Amino acid sequence: MSTFTIKELTDAVGSGITPRMVRHYHQLGLMPQPVRSPANYRLYTDQDVQRLQRIVALKQQGFQLSHIHKLLEAEPEAEQATLMAQLQQQYQTIIRQITQLRQTATALEGLLGRDLPCQTMQAEVFSQLKLLEVETQTGVGGLEKLWCGLDAQVHAHPEAFQESLQRLLPDLSTRSEIEVDLLSKLVLACGDVSLVPFVKLGNRAIAAGRDALKSGCPIVTDIPAVTAAFDQTRLAHLSCAIKTLIDNPHITGAAEAEQEFWRHQGWRERLEHIVDGSVLVIGYAPSVLLAVCENMANQTLRPALVIGMPIGFSHAPAAKRQLMRSQVPFITIEGALGGGLLAATALNSLTESLIAKPDCHCYLAT
Repeated sequence: MSTFTIKELTDAVGSGITPRMVRHYHQLGLMPQPVRSPANYRLYTDQDVQRLQRIVALKQQGFQLSHIHKLLEAEPEAEQATLMAQLQQQYQTIIRQITQLRQTATALEGLLGRDLPCQTMQAEVFSQLKLLEVETQTGVGGLEKLWCGLDAQVHAHPEAFQESLQRLLPDLSTRSEIEVDLLSKLVLACGDVSLVPFVKLGNRAIAAGRDALKSGCPIVTDIPAVTAAFDQTRLAHLSCAIKTLIDNPHITGAAEAEQEFWRHQGWRERLEHIVDGSVLVIGYAPSVLLAVCENMANQTLRPALVIGMPIGFSHAPAAKRQLMRSQVPFITIEGALGGGLLAATALNSLTESLIAKPDCHCYLAT
């Protein structure tokens, strides 16, 4: 049986694992205590390598160390119900922590996101915040008064969104101008700057999408609600015909779209007739994106770009992972986040990069 020193163990696992981290995992009970050599060195086995690889993989998926410990120690069936209850409880704890962080972010956005006309009052708020006594109810009232004074400035002018974004967005200096515009528009569509790290583009998505749009490619969506959010004028000017896969006007949300797609085989059959080089925009039904990925893998569907942003808590993340593993250009948002407005916003950003907004759209009327 092969044995490894702690340095050889971390080298075998990789992923940035250090001996110090392994010793920490011993203290937490995540890794069993190893046997010792005559010289008192820790000696690890192939089983230890496999266990550490599992820990690293679960950690990379977002599980906390306490979750990982329970997952690795749980019995396959007998403890499953208990484990699920514990994980659900820990999930609710994390949601409360996210809520607290969201409140902190909102407060910071209220200060950092102010545009130039608000900066005089902003400076006053900064100076008073340093002196504020918040241990008493009077202090809390004083804080509310400060916010009211700052908010009073917003009635004098329209909000300058780009100025706010410059202070709030992460460093995007390595991104192209078109990609920065795309990310900015997605943030403004949902009001959440934390969306940016979850937006993923692959296989020259922007270039492939713009080339397809310039050639007048068809646009295929999952339900009418996505189509309704498109920049119809620019797409008409580009000669891009829009087709809706589930063209039932009564389907307006993710749950309805998902059930409708499974209820009627005809919707699946339509995927087989999508023209090569189309741009697919999926904003609601995760099973539509799963079927798209399956057809792409079978070479029966060859889109120029897939904008895949369905909503869901199990199927949607799985569908997006499949999309990101494909060789097809894609734009997606990791996890459960998404929706028709965000999917349409991504397409609209690409079309806007091709056609500047005219003074009047009436010239397209017939």
